[in-house]
Amino acid sequence: MLKPAAARTVEDYIEQIEEPRRSDIRALHAMIGKAVPKLAPILQRGMIGYGAYHYKYASGREGDAAVISLASQANYISVYIGACEEGQYLAEKHKAEFPKASVGKSCIRFKKLSDIDLKVLEKLVKQGARLMAKSAKAR
Repeated sequence: MLKPAAARTVEDYIEQIEEPRRSDIRALHAMIGKAVPKLAPILQRGMIGYGAYHYKYASGREGDAAVISLASQANYISVYIGACEEGQYLAEKHKAEFPKASVGKSCIRFKKLSDIDLKVLEKLVKQGARLMAKSAKAR
């Protein structure tokens, strides 16, 4: 399954995905939109991004990134939650709650929607958005 290429809108991105994954991405997109309605969806770096924040490292490198991201990759679906709590990335901290997924520091990867508990993911999306909002206000 190929990831969408050259999409210009979020809807284009979703429409370029083959079934059955398109339905999974559409359901995840709807869940994220409902969970964090203040985070506007945009296409960013070949993914659907929700909200944005500006980062700046001690090295001087800086840029903008999405608070939450959703991507259809070649072999799996990825949800990125960049928030940290108590010095640990939220996704990594809750890895045990996604036994059928591959979880990295801020990324939850899975083949199909039925491989994860959507309620747990929704909880993490909300929590990640809250933590990122707090972090942005603290700067």
